[in-house]
Amino acid sequence: MIEVYSWPTPNGHKVHIMLEECGLAYRVHPVDIGAGDQFAPDFLAISPNNKVPAITDAEGPDGSPISLFESGAILLYLAGKTGRLLPADTRGKYEVLQWLMFQMGSVGPMLGQAHHFRIYAEEKLPYAIERYTNEAKRLYTVINKRLAHSTYLGGPAYSIADIAVFPWLRSWKNQGVEMADYPHLKGWFDEIAKRPAVQRGLEVLAGARRPLTDERAREVLFGRRQLAQR
Repeated sequence: MIEVYSWPTPNGHKVHIMLEECGLAYRVHPVDIGAGDQFAPDFLAISPNNKVPAITDAEGPDGSPISLFESGAILLYLAGKTGRLLPADTRGKYEVLQWLMFQMGSVGPMLGQAHHFRIYAEEKLPYAIERYTNEAKRLYTVINKRLAHSTYLGGPAYSIADIAVFPWLRSWKNQGVEMADYPHLKGWFDEIAKRPAVQRGLEVLAGARRPLTDERAREVLFGRRQLAQR
């Protein structure tokens, strides 16, 4: 049984979807990031960066328990554990991994900043809004061009690269993007959204989701509470 410490965020959804796609047994422990659950000592012991998601697996690679944080690392671990959603051949593996790194290094951070300045920041800064909205559109263009020539991001087969990117694009309206402007991306997106495992993964903790724009959530996520954890 894999224990999943998570919340219904794009990074949380990546792991929920992967677990469903792999058919692994798991139990979810909600970590309410708006209430500050991510600063609990027990959670910090497995996720020292106080971010969701994190997992523990009682049956680690050497038969001993293992804990992991960072959603990209968790996707790689689960792919290795099950032999699924990552090509075995060297060329195919690195085709997928470069797009996984693209999500981790560009899609997540940049779209996260677009969300912050467009939705969460109390002071609406035109420069920041324009900067990250434009970067969101640039990244959508990169993905759209890739999918004009490839069935999936990592190549001909669905993989952890698609699982990593898909949840971040569900909030395209909040990012100032019009999905219809990217037809190849939209076709890919719509196909993935129909996958039963994806739909099940998105339902994990869905009832707990709420806007993180109240004063308490702001203080926990962006204010002195976050800085006090250093």
